[in-house]
Amino acid sequence: MGSRRKSRELALQILFELDTNQSDVQKAIDQFWKNFDYPEDLREFSERLIEGVAEHREEIDRLIKKHAKNWSLSRIDRVDRNIMRAAIFELAHCPDIPPKVAINEAIELSKKFGSEKSSSFVNGILDKIAQEIKKSIKI
Repeated sequence: MGSRRKSRELALQILFELDTNQSDVQKAIDQFWKNFDYPEDLREFSERLIEGVAEHREEIDRLIKKHAKNWSLSRIDRVDRNIMRAAIFELAHCPDIPPKVAINEAIELSKKFGSEKSSSFVNGILDKIAQEIKKSIKI
């Protein structure tokens, strides 16, 4: 498994915790690293995703609501919701990560941690959002 994929998994765990308990972002990160020892390179990318999602959460959630037709944000499975949040942060704010990579990684996470239908749901929403983001940044 690549280090970025593992970092995404770790970020998902912390984002899930934050979504469940709505605690302070830095406290949640510190607590996680206190209990689980991972190399610095995994920590750096994980924290980039977690902090990015936290900073842009309103914008990210607005995109999810817009493209998840007939689904309220609270009705979307917590795992799927946080996988999409991280991927949308990557799509919108990480120009060093190709959109296809961000989407494919999210699909893989949803296959591993989500339900049987998660990957197709996540893929459909992220594809629409990626198209919107691509249109909005065209010169």
